[in-house]
Amino acid sequence: MMTTRIRTLSAALLACGLAFPAAADWSIDGETSALHFLSTKNAQVTEVHKFDNFDGTLSDSGKLSVAVDLSSVNTAIDIRNKRMQEMLFNVSKFAQATFEANLPESMTNLKPGQVVNGKVDGILMLHGKAVPTSFSVKASKVDDDTLTVSTTAPTLIKAESFGLAEGVAALQKIAGLKSITTTVPVTFSVTFTQ
Repeated sequence: MMTTRIRTLSAALLACGLAFPAAADWSIDGETSALHFLSTKNAQVTEVHKFDNFDGTLSDSGKLSVAVDLSSVNTAIDIRNKRMQEMLFNVSKFAQATFEANLPESMTNLKPGQVVNGKVDGILMLHGKAVPTSFSVKASKVDDDTLTVSTTAPTLIKAESFGLAEGVAALQKIAGLKSITTTVPVTFSVTFTQ
């Protein structure tokens, strides 16, 4: 009976060992990754903002899942960060934005040193709304354990598509601005490690 248990345990461990490499997802390296968006106020003042905290995984089969902590919005002005968290994103109810997609095989089967341009089509979930969203990107396999993906052009995100237009209007009013654009260009540069 002891021999049977050892055999079963060995078989289970062997199966886990064999399955593990195939299940080794790529993870976003937060230290070397960046997610930016631009806003334009009073028709001509454009500013660059970012999110400090986001993470995500990419499976070997190309399934991408990214989550952005909306309370980590960083506009370089504390009161504006707080207003965006509360009046625009409503982080107490909608803490995260998520993006899910399946990367084309041309981006997931790269050899070290190889670079490819392409399009990633997925679903952006923000403020309780799921909207099809695409990003034009360049993927580069730096080495066996490092993959970089960055936008080659900004993706335009419309506040109206996510029910955020009222929040933009509230920000405009409280800041005493003539206008804030409701279409926001988004860019990113992320590093995945295994």
